Amino acid sequence: MRDFDLIEKFDREVEKKGVRIKDADQMKVLENVFDDQTLLALYKLVHKGKISVIGGSISTGKEANVFYAEDAEGKSIVIKIYRIQSANFNTMGEYMAGDPRFSSVRKSKKEVIFAWTKKEYSNLIRARDAGIRCPEALFFDRNILLMEFCGEDEKAYPQLRQVKIDNEEGKRLYHAILADINTLFNKANLVHADLSEFNILYDGEEHIIIDMGQAVTPEHPGAVKFLVRDIKNINRYFSRFCDTRDEEEIFKDIVGKHRMEP
Repeated sequence: MRDFDLIEKFDREVEKKGVRIKDADQMKVLENVFDDQTLLALYKLVHKGKISVIGGSISTGKEANVFYAEDAEGKSIVIKIYRIQSANFNTMGEYMAGDPRFSSVRKSKKEVIFAWTKKEYSNLIRARDAGIRCPEALFFDRNILLMEFCGEDEKAYPQLRQVKIDNEEGKRLYHAILADINTLFNKANLVHADLSEFNILYDGEEHIIIDMGQAVTPEHPGAVKFLVRDIKNINRYFSRFCDTRDEEEIFKDIVGKHRMEP
């Protein structure tokens, strides 16, 4: 049963803090989809002044809801909230198990989701520090992640699959994304593990890699499989624009001295 006193308290706090709700329906989504503890964590972010505007939904994925928001200075950000009740616990476990950074995480669903949120925050920082263009990670608490908004006029940039580009631009992007896979592996010490045209945004000039929660280190037992899959996905998509490189050759160029076999 829901704690309606908590929901009312959240509503009052949002109003008291002057947080503007651009879409009243989104508040209903927040209250109906998320558990009381998630609302409490969101309430704390409002109380800390991390959020001044809550806008509409950007996306609803299998594990998380993403909302447009603004921080205290009016800067566009996003709120990504992993759903504790309906997130795919087993899928998350596949990427968590074997990651030395999270070896001490308990196997309860809630603990895995909290660790997953922290993992995406950490992965985004590592990728960005390595020079990858990805959303800037701003703050996380429990199952809530605040990130840089990648878009204009409150509208997120489209996924790569949704844009029309010519062969010349396709070829340029292909080689740029292969370079990013290499940089992720050799500088950020990460394998994205779900890279495809669905997890790459395009702003009209450059690409942006998103959804880093599942990214693993090369030490992960599934790292080779995930890296091969990333390469195959990128080759498959860009084969419509240009001649693609041999997948095994790409793999060997990336792993180099690590002596990993595809």
